[in-house]
Amino acid sequence: MAPSSPPSERIRLVVLFGGRSAEHDVSRVTAAHVLAAADPARYEIVPVGIDRDGRWLLPALGAGGDPELGPGGGLAVVGDRVDPAPVLAPAPGSTTVVLPLLHGPFGEDGTVQGLLDLADVAYVGAGVLGSALAMDKAKAKEVLDHAGIPQCRWRALHHTEVEAATPDRIVAELGLPVFVKPANMGSSIGVTKAHDRTELADALALAATYDEWIVVEEHVAGREIEIAVLGNLDLRVSVPGEIRPGAEFYDYDDKYHDGTAELVIPADLPAPVVTRLEALARAAVRALRTEGMARVDVFYEDPGRGLLVNEVNTIPGFTPISMYPKMWAASGITYPELIDALVDLALERHARRRAHRRTDR
Repeated sequence: MAPSSPPSERIRLVVLFGGRSAEHDVSRVTAAHVLAAADPARYEIVPVGIDRDGRWLLPALGAGGDPELGPGGGLAVVGDRVDPAPVLAPAPGSTTVVLPLLHGPFGEDGTVQGLLDLADVAYVGAGVLGSALAMDKAKAKEVLDHAGIPQCRWRALHHTEVEAATPDRIVAELGLPVFVKPANMGSSIGVTKAHDRTELADALALAATYDEWIVVEEHVAGREIEIAVLGNLDLRVSVPGEIRPGAEFYDYDDKYHDGTAELVIPADLPAPVVTRLEALARAAVRALRTEGMARVDVFYEDPGRGLLVNEVNTIPGFTPISMYPKMWAASGITYPELIDALVDLALERHARRRAHRRTDR
């Protein structure tokens, strides 16, 4: 994929990390690895941390001129407070691209994307609508249903409905066990596998502490398969990967701390199933209007219903044990090349969208 900018021009790459969500620490770790992999010959890297209170900070630099690391090996969200406007504003004669690595609410849900659109700056990943839809599991499932994309059985509840929607009613509809999730959260935070009615009641209460909307899904006794998508209008897909959880399900510790899950790349799937998976991934991404990058998570129920789309993630993890960069590496795209491709896609989309913005009447 050829660079969108002249080789002589260094792109000012603003990397946003941290954020106000419960996935703050995951974002810090992701950012540390992205900064280590980005080509300094092509990018003038400007890391900007957002603390848990929403304040924007220019990180303090260590002795080697690099941002300091905090607990867990992620970038430290410390430094001088800064106004977002001058940080995002392109310098005269330069090209600025923002790479938002803000997992979860207040970063992956369209809020920051709206700010970046108002600032008229190119940015990596899905736009406002695609980000908001994919982040809200309940609305995403509604859109995917409308598009005819197969999914497991599910039910969405507002927290005010939890008391009326008794565990007995949910079990009658979805059976046991079930997975209970906050509608707007990622990294398996707030997710519970409930095996009985007591656990289900507790799981609903826990999910409601993270979001006012809750999603309950049937348990699928199938393989957990993921596939990476890269592109705007022309979508490329990676080889698929399979997750074999070290815990009862692929939870937060398994993803980021223990690393006990077995990641099989490429997944051992029949060729017709891979072809079907690629088509479903493209269809899901287009239905939710995501662009740039996405990781599509599916269940493979065999024998049974075959492939069932579970989620579409618009800012997948980039840690060393994350599936998105691993699947692209297995498909022939290295970590630095992946960053370059995402920046090029951001510039292409920004130019394309500007061509359709008339300001006259």
